[in-house]
Parts: sequence; structure tokens; C-alpha cells
Amino acid sequence: MLTFHLMDEELKKRTLLLLASRIKNVRVSKNITQEIAYNDTGIHFGRIEQGNRDISFTTLVKICSYLEIEPETLLKDLFPE
Repeated sequence: MLTFHLMDEELKKRTLLLLASRIKNVRVSKNITQEIAYNDTGIHFGRIEQGNRDISFTTLVKICSYLEIEPETLLKDLFPE
């Protein structure tokens, strides 16, 4: 399995954009605005959803907890084999 730190920059960018899209889709499906999410969590969803910011594992866990989803929902099929 290819580890994230060994990915080339283009693959990293595509992976971050896919994760960003998944986070945004879940947030929007729950009718939560970026502003509400920020006020509730202190996490700047706008920056994350642009796909330009690599987030930490703990931030990912906080997002999943807030959106009431399992991390696997966001990470499924995210990494190439």
C-alpha cells in the first residue's frame, strides 16, 4: 500500500480534494453552514473544504464526531493500492 507521505504532489492534491469534497457533502447534507460548524467546533471548514489544507488526524476525528459519521465514511477508497 502506498503511504500518504510517499505520494507525489499531484496525488496528494487529488486526495485532499476528494476528502474535502466528502466533508463538504456530509456537512451540506446535514444543513450545517460553515459558519455554524466553525462556531460549534472552532474548526475552519472553509479552509478544509478548499482542499488546500492537510488536516491532522485529531481534526479529522473531531469533524467525524461533529458530523456524526465514522471516519471510514470519509476515508473509504481514498488511498490507491
